[in-house]
Amino acid sequence: MFKGVLKKMISEVNEPIRYFLDLENDFIEMNQCIDHQISFKYDGQVCLNCKKERLIFTMGHCKKCFYESPKMGEWLINPQYSKAHKGIEDRNLEYEKEIQIQPHIVYLSLTSQLKIGVTRKNGLYTRWIDQGAHEAIELLELPNRYLAGVAEVHFKKIFSDKTYPNKMLQNDFDAVDWNIERERALNYLPSDFEKFIIKNFKVNSFNFPVLKIPKKVKRLNLEKENFYKGVLKGIKGQYLIFEDNSVFGIRRHEGTRVEIKIDQD
Repeated sequence: MFKGVLKKMISEVNEPIRYFLDLENDFIEMNQCIDHQISFKYDGQVCLNCKKERLIFTMGHCKKCFYESPKMGEWLINPQYSKAHKGIEDRNLEYEKEIQIQPHIVYLSLTSQLKIGVTRKNGLYTRWIDQGAHEAIELLELPNRYLAGVAEVHFKKIFSDKTYPNKMLQNDFDAVDWNIERERALNYLPSDFEKFIIKNFKVNSFNFPVLKIPKKVKRLNLEKENFYKGVLKGIKGQYLIFEDNSVFGIRRHEGTRVEIKIDQD
């Protein structure tokens, strides 16, 4: 039996993608659990930031930490609100400089549909894997989060920035001609941003360890159900897919303390 507080799975680019669940005192290679029965038992909630036993508000944080922690500033979701490049503090300038003033990539990815997005250059593949992208390309490389956010806002006039998890999990998407979509994006780009274009692009493809695609997604909520047991049939994005079409969202359950049992027979 394994015990610990859930946080998002660690992923590794491979064929297929490899996943690991870090429970601090335990480390589970999740690919090895596919086709085995797993049970999850709810055992309370712990804020990932302050480490106190508090109700999780969102993103693994209690309400107090969500509104006070520098990690949860508005610029996290809306990068165009980044101000560290101007020396302006939101919650903690030193932390904000470290995260915001570094190379960022504006990209297109194919999840449930073609979408535009922004992430730090050093976390690009993790970002694509976490959102369950089938394919993705880089468009622009910018020196800070603010400029990347401004570019993303511009592109959102012609591209969605949403992923629909159920469609993504069911492989419900239309194929993309990347040359056409890249050209459409760059033709829409303001001249001030042309110097940030990534000239030699490649299509990145991802193969997720999924043996069975869910026919009708049933979302699990461990806080309400307290216990779940099922045979793991796949992992995609940050979701565990089970034989009975139940889907366990790890990100949705960040901060949840659990007991996990894995039947290795």
